[in-house]
Amino acid sequence: MDLAEATGAGALKRRTLLKGVPLAGLVLSVGLPLAGRAEEPQKYGGDGMPQGLRESPLVFVSIAPDGLVHIVCSRSEMGQGVRTSIPKILADELEADWKHVRVVQAEGNEAKYGNQDTDGSRSTRHWFDPMRRCGAAARQMLEQAAANRWKVPVAQVEARNHEVIHKATGRKLGYGALAVAAAKLEVPPAAKLRLKDPSRFRYIGKTDTFLTDGEAIVTGKTQYGIDTRLPGMLYAVIARPPVLGGKVRSVDMSEAQKVPGVVKIFQLEGTPPPSEFQPVGGVVVVGRDTWAAIKGRSLLKIDWDDGPHASYDSDAFRLELEQAVLKTGGKVVRNDGDAAAALAGAAKRIEANYYVPHYAHASMECPAATARIQNGVCEVWAPTQSPQAAHDRLVKRLGLAPEKVTVNVTLLGGGFGRKSKQDFVLEAALVSKEMGGQPVKLTWTREDDLHNDYFHAVSAQHVEAGLDANGKVVAWLQRTAEPTITSIFGPDPKQLAPFELGLGLVGLPYQIPNVRIENPAATAHTRIGWLRSVNNIQHAFASQSFVAELAQAQGKDHRDYLLELLGPDRMIDPRKIGEGWNHGESPERYPINTGRLRQVVLRATKEAGWGKKLPAGQGLGLAAHYSFVSYIAAVVHVEVSPKGDITIPRVDIAVDCGPTVNPDRVRSQMEGACVMGVSQAMLSQITFKKGRAEQDNFHQFEVARMNLAPKKIVVHIMPSTYDVPLGGAGEPGVPVIAPALMNAIHAATGRRIRALPLRNQLSPPV
Repeated sequence: MDLAEATGAGALKRRTLLKGVPLAGLVLSVGLPLAGRAEEPQKYGGDGMPQGLRESPLVFVSIAPDGLVHIVCSRSEMGQGVRTSIPKILADELEADWKHVRVVQAEGNEAKYGNQDTDGSRSTRHWFDPMRRCGAAARQMLEQAAANRWKVPVAQVEARNHEVIHKATGRKLGYGALAVAAAKLEVPPAAKLRLKDPSRFRYIGKTDTFLTDGEAIVTGKTQYGIDTRLPGMLYAVIARPPVLGGKVRSVDMSEAQKVPGVVKIFQLEGTPPPSEFQPVGGVVVVGRDTWAAIKGRSLLKIDWDDGPHASYDSDAFRLELEQAVLKTGGKVVRNDGDAAAALAGAAKRIEANYYVPHYAHASMECPAATARIQNGVCEVWAPTQSPQAAHDRLVKRLGLAPEKVTVNVTLLGGGFGRKSKQDFVLEAALVSKEMGGQPVKLTWTREDDLHNDYFHAVSAQHVEAGLDANGKVVAWLQRTAEPTITSIFGPDPKQLAPFELGLGLVGLPYQIPNVRIENPAATAHTRIGWLRSVNNIQHAFASQSFVAELAQAQGKDHRDYLLELLGPDRMIDPRKIGEGWNHGESPERYPINTGRLRQVVLRATKEAGWGKKLPAGQGLGLAAHYSFVSYIAAVVHVEVSPKGDITIPRVDIAVDCGPTVNPDRVRSQMEGACVMGVSQAMLSQITFKKGRAEQDNFHQFEVARMNLAPKKIVVHIMPSTYDVPLGGAGEPGVPVIAPALMNAIHAATGRRIRALPLRNQLSPPV
C-alpha cells in the first residue's frame, strides 16, 4: 500500500468534502524578525515566519456526507502530541464530536497551509489563535447553512456536539448533511467570529486528552519514515566523509560488488562547507535490501582526503575556548552600566569557568527517507520537521518545477531539531535519480547518525561577579565562546547570531546595575545545528550554577539568594537589555516577567520540601530559567553513594507556559526533557580526534537508562488564564536539569562540577 493511502490521504480524495483536502509546507527559519519595508509594521510570532499563518476552514477542515470530519495538521508529529493538540483546538471551536474526527497529515505546501517548521517550541503558541478562528468560522458556516435550509434567522440556531439545532423547535441537522451547502458560503471575517468562552471548552485544557496516534503507535500500526514501502523499492546507505569538508580520494569497490543483493555502487558529489542542508557526499551502495547495502558498504576500501579539519581535536579545542573566555575582549553583546569599574571597586570578586561538550541528537529513529522520480515528478516520504525546506531544496537540486515535487510527512521517531535539516531527504532523491527514478529508501545507521550529525555546539564560559560590602551583586561579567549555527550557512562566521545570543544569554533577568556579556570568536570544525533547547543548555548551566556558587560563597540559601537577584516583580522589555530577538515574539506581548519566574521557583521548592533536613550524601539542587517565552524551575533530589554512584529519587518541575491546551502533553514534555537533561549532565558527549567523532553507538554515546533516570518526576503546571499568551513547552524543560543536578550534587558532597558530563568526576570516592 502506498503511504499516502496508509495515512488516509488517498481515502480523503474519495469523499465529499467541505472544500478540498489540504497539503502542507515550510521554509526553514530561526524566527528572526523580518525587516520588511519601512512602511510595513514589524511582524511577530507566526505572522513573522516565512509564509505566515493560515486560518481558512476551506483549507483545514473536510466533512464527509456521513459526518466524518477530517482536520489537517500542518506540523510534524515527533512525540510532542501536535497531531492531537492542534486538531483539538479546531475541533473544540467547531463543536465537533471527537469520536467522529480524523486527523490528516499535511504535505509540504506552505503557500497553502502557512509556516510548517516544527521547531522552536512554536507549534501550539503560533497556531492556537488561528485554529480557534478556523474552527469558529467552520461552525458558523454550518450554522448559516442550517438557518438557510430552515429559513430562519441564524441567531435561532446553534451548533452543539456535531449537529446544528434549531433552538425554538428542536430540529437537528448533522454536520454531514450541511457540509456541501456550508462550503459554498463565504468564510466569515475574523471580526465577525464568535469564539467560545473558555469556560465552554470541551477539549482545550482538559486532562483526559489521549494521543491521536497513541493506539496505533503501541500496536505498531503507524508509519514512521523508516517504515515506508513502495513497489520495486531499492535500499541504500552511504559511506560519508568522516571529517567536515572531506571527500573521496579513491575507492576500491571490488569486494563490495561481490555481495549478493548489491545492485550499484557510485560516488555522490558533496557540497563543500558551508553546505547548509546539502549532502556531504561519499560513496553510495544500493541493494535489494538494507542488509546487502550495509554489508557492501563495510567492504568498501576508501582513501579519504580529510581536508582542512583533519586535525580537529575536541580536547585541544576545549583548551582554546577556555583560553579565549579568560581574555578581556570579544564582541560585546550586552553592556549595562560599567561592569569593569564595578568589578574593580567591588569588595569581593567571585569567578568560575564552565564547559559543555558537543552533543548529538540521537533520535531513536535515525534519519531515513524514501524517494521516487517518475515522469518528471519527484515524490518523497520522510520524517521531516521542515517539509517545505525539503521541497524547496529538492526543486533546486533536481531542477524541477515546484509543482513537480511532493513531500509527504510521516511520523517522526524523535527529531530534536535534527530532522529539520534536509540532507538525508536530498540524498534519497539523488540516489533515486541515479537509479533511473526507481523508488529508493535511504537509511542512516546509528553510526552514521553519530558520525555525521549537525552537532550541538561545544562551549566554554567564564563568569565573574563583583559584590559590595553587603554581599549585593553590583557587577556581572560573562564571556562565552562557542561555534555558531550560522557556520553551516555562511563562510566562517565566528560569533553567535542574534537568535543564539537570545537563547538564555543576553536576556539575564537579574536586578544587577552593571552587566557586560562578551562573545569571543570560535571556529566551527563540525556541522553545527540546533538541538532541543539549543544554546539555552550551556547558558543556563553557567548562569544557574554560578548563582548557586554566589549564594554558597556568602553562606546564603540558594533559593533566597536567587529570588533576591530577581528583585521586585517587574516586566522587562527585552530590547532594553540587548535581547532584540525575543524568540521572534512581540516584546510588548511577551516581556520578560520576573514575577512569573519567581512563582515557578517558589512552587518547585515548596513541592520539593526545600530546606528539609536530608541524610548525609543527599542534597537538593535548584535552577530556574526563562526560554521559549516560558518560565521553568526544577529542584533535583540526589543521593550520592560513598563510591560516587548517583541516584535521583525525585525531580520537581514547575512550568509556566501560559494556558495549556493539552496538560498531559506538557507533563510528558517536561518528563522527557528531564531524562534528556540528566543524560546530558551525566553521560552524553561527542568527542573528536583527527576530525572524526569518536563515538559509534549508544555504548559510547550514552543516554540515561532506567537505573539513572529519576525515580519520580513531578510536574507542576502553573495556573493561567487565556488572556496570557501561550509559551513553548517542547524545549524549555531541558536547560534547568543539568545545573539543578550539579547544584544538588554539591549540596550532597561539597564537590562543585563545572564541566559536563559528570561521568567519573566523583571518583575516587568522595
